[in-house]
Amino acid sequence: MSGEEELVLLYDGLCGYCDRMVRFILSRDRGGAMRFAPLQGEFARDLLARHPELASVDSLVLVERTTAGEQISTRSEAVIRIWRYVGGPWKAVTGLRLVPRPIRDWCYDLFARWRGRLFARYDSCPVPGPEVRARYID
Repeated sequence: MSGEEELVLLYDGLCGYCDRMVRFILSRDRGGAMRFAPLQGEFARDLLARHPELASVDSLVLVERTTAGEQISTRSEAVIRIWRYVGGPWKAVTGLRLVPRPIRDWCYDLFARWRGRLFARYDSCPVPGPEVRARYID
């Protein structure tokens, strides 16, 4: 990533699984360029004001800003783009593009429905540790 690009992952800050996933990505983000913002924060509200079609999204949203504009990825496409960015063996997830997007998104939605039952929910967004706090937007 060049200095003119920005990569922000919006996630459900109240979801235990999403919080774990963000911490997992942080520990493997060699470039250290990805930033994070909860869907419950101001950054997400501003994004939703610009992209009202995202109003019903309650899961991952990947925002890639370049000098050419802003690209938004959601659901399975966001997951693929995140792991491609993280690289290493995780880049293999990009092979899921061989599966038609409606099927990938159906699987993503199925997991999203169950994540609240399988993982803890927080009453408020967890506060990140001081060593990574600068990578969080809100």
